[in-house]
Amino acid sequence: MTIPTKLCSDIIGKQDIDLLIEWLKDVPRLTKGEKTLEFEDGFSKKINSKHSIYCNSGSSANLLIVSALQQMGLLHNNKIVVPQVSWSTTVFPVIQFGLTPVLCDCNLDNLGIDVAHLEQIIRDEKPAAIILVHVLGFDSHIEKIIELCEANNVIVIEDTCESLGSRTSGKTLGTFGLASSFSFYFGHHISTIEGGMVCTDDDDFADMVRMIRSHGWDRDLSDEKKQQYRSACDATDFDSLYKFYYAGFNLRSTDLQAFLGINQLDKIDFITEQREANYWTYRNNLRDDLWKPTLEKNQDTVSNMGYPIIVKNKNEIYNALSEEQIECRPLVAGSMGMQPAWVNLYGETAMPNATVIDKQGMYLPNHQDLTEENIINICSIINKEAQQCRK
Repeated sequence: MTIPTKLCSDIIGKQDIDLLIEWLKDVPRLTKGEKTLEFEDGFSKKINSKHSIYCNSGSSANLLIVSALQQMGLLHNNKIVVPQVSWSTTVFPVIQFGLTPVLCDCNLDNLGIDVAHLEQIIRDEKPAAIILVHVLGFDSHIEKIIELCEANNVIVIEDTCESLGSRTSGKTLGTFGLASSFSFYFGHHISTIEGGMVCTDDDDFADMVRMIRSHGWDRDLSDEKKQQYRSACDATDFDSLYKFYYAGFNLRSTDLQAFLGINQLDKIDFITEQREANYWTYRNNLRDDLWKPTLEKNQDTVSNMGYPIIVKNKNEIYNALSEEQIECRPLVAGSMGMQPAWVNLYGETAMPNATVIDKQGMYLPNHQDLTEENIINICSIINKEAQQCRK
């Protein structure tokens, strides 16, 4: 009997559930409270970020970041560069807030931003910001992009939802730009069932995110900051409980989920090690003539969320893997400029490298429960069936 090979594996285990049940017996506060603060503090220490703000998803983290950029007046125009190979909620917040998304092609080395195309966009469009995605754990040329953007007054935001644990030049991805987003959805590196985090070293940006995460009020700020806001509108402490200083949302998560997150923090190093080991097992066992991702020279650790392949006959590969009960999926969302939601608004926007990903890209399982035998079996099927990609 064939045992299915899952694309991802839930990191929440029996021990986590047992601990949660014991904690619940004391009838704790379940909405956002002390456990949320503890999880935020622990996550900050883990990735070496000054501030971490927990919310209900990685998608909401991106939404909060774009809203904060806009409401703080940090954008010198309404143009924000977004990757052609990314995710819906990397791109859609830009549209939802009435800003102008400028698509940038990917590269075919590690699926991140095409730096040459970005240089052209900066010359021609003079954007205010870029939201780059570290696709599947790969450093999206972050050091080159930071240098380029600092020289041209472009704010850098990192979508790190697929890359928790990856490091470049001794720093965790997600700590290079003004702010970053992380996701704790099932199948990501750690899970709080649903959940996300905004991370930043900027005090004012962090306070804005805290406020708009919770309706736009000041309850999550320091006493000093609260007093500044209340004095500006002559509000008493009593009245200020329901003063809304910015156009906010309710994107909070719960202490129940934060409790699960706290217990996940100690697993990050193990999960990262397993995912990196699996990455190298794939790379060393797939045919040499097939496309393989290339790491940036300064990338120290690749916490690979899924192993990408680009093959001419991806549907045949999918069928062959499915026959052996091995899960796989298209490579992220393919080309965002060819997605129906984009086409309906702007018309089809095709770019050469992203089109290759859209037509020929897919990714394979990678998680902490995958064995070397599982991976070698997957590689043997692909080595037998795969046709080289057409670039």
